[in-house]
Amino acid sequence: MGKALEGVRILDMTHVQSGPTGTQILAWLGADVIKVERPGKGDATRGQLRDIPEVDSLYFTMLNHNKRSVTLNPKIEAGKKIFTRLIEECDVLAENFAPGAIDRMGFPWEKIQEINPRIIYASVKGFGPGPYEDCKVYENIAQCTGGAASTTGEIDGFPMVTGAQIGDSGTGIHLVAGILAALLHREKSGKGQRVVCAMQDAVLNLCRVKLRDQQRLAHGPLTEFPQYPNGTFGDAVPRAGNASGGGQPGWIVKCKGWETDPDAYAYVITQAASFAELAKVIGHEDWLEDPEWNTPKARLGKLDTMFDEIEKWTMTKDKLEVMNILNPLNVPCGPILSMKEIAEEPSLRATGTIVEVDHPERGKYLTVGNPIKLSASPSDVVRSPLLGEHTEEVLKTVLGLDDDEIKEAREQGAI
Repeated sequence: MGKALEGVRILDMTHVQSGPTGTQILAWLGADVIKVERPGKGDATRGQLRDIPEVDSLYFTMLNHNKRSVTLNPKIEAGKKIFTRLIEECDVLAENFAPGAIDRMGFPWEKIQEINPRIIYASVKGFGPGPYEDCKVYENIAQCTGGAASTTGEIDGFPMVTGAQIGDSGTGIHLVAGILAALLHREKSGKGQRVVCAMQDAVLNLCRVKLRDQQRLAHGPLTEFPQYPNGTFGDAVPRAGNASGGGQPGWIVKCKGWETDPDAYAYVITQAASFAELAKVIGHEDWLEDPEWNTPKARLGKLDTMFDEIEKWTMTKDKLEVMNILNPLNVPCGPILSMKEIAEEPSLRATGTIVEVDHPERGKYLTVGNPIKLSASPSDVVRSPLLGEHTEEVLKTVLGLDDDEIKEAREQGAI
């Protein structure tokens, strides 16, 4: 069983989160990912948010599995030569530096193409071409400029960012799609191309239903939003609290133990098809004969009352009981799982979605494995590399340098 991307070599100039997310998926899919880091310093996240002194942080280890680490300074003459050779030997160069950083190293796209016409040059940027293209962007800025924050939060509250890293990791996954498409295109054309994913664009892509709603708003109120029928709509898509957004009313309700457990809640969707079963189970069979309740349209004006009644029932059950009772009745629902519960969930361990990894300096840690499962190309999760761990190995086996050349590069501080 071969790895899907076996034989593909990635020159990984990415750092922090958006780029490494993408190259880590490529590594899991079998590519040889050579991560280039600054000598003596490495990726900034190695030292960020450390929980154990003097070892690589979880921030770094959890984004850099299955990669090889090479230290290199491409600004020094010997480093420039090695970098040129790496461009010659790699299929993809991926980067997420500030705009123009690779150009300033002396390697604009035109030069990279000359060195290797087959290479794919993939970049994560904050914004696409336009007034903001030179601006630096981080996760929460991407969420705010891509439309997520304005449409997230309590109904009358201020904009909120989400804990899911839709700006960084979301863009990294988009970059993977672009790289794979460019690799496939190269099979036919023989030529590489430029792949660019802007974080604003990726967040907007993940928020496309809200752009849908913006256009629907011109034709009247959005009936599936909690603001209908009693509230008012402005001229932009409003925040909708925990409403489902899919046309089926849904909400988060308290479960047994909510007074002390911040995650003792469940999400329940009152789909028309299974409404009768839900009404019976919560003790409201009377709703089924009552024209005030027995059609989705009749219920729209009283969703808060309806969820209050559902909540009276869910507060007598713990969140997993709610799932176990409603699921067989085809009522869509799900418990609010805390990170602690997810970390301890046996089924996620069994599928390799959560993996325990052993690291020579920090010991055992948990990580998220490959979320993309291929039937003929299984992924294994290999610990993240120590800084410069594979420098000599890569210079010898990939570039064919001899001991003297490596020694000279080391003396110059290029590696």
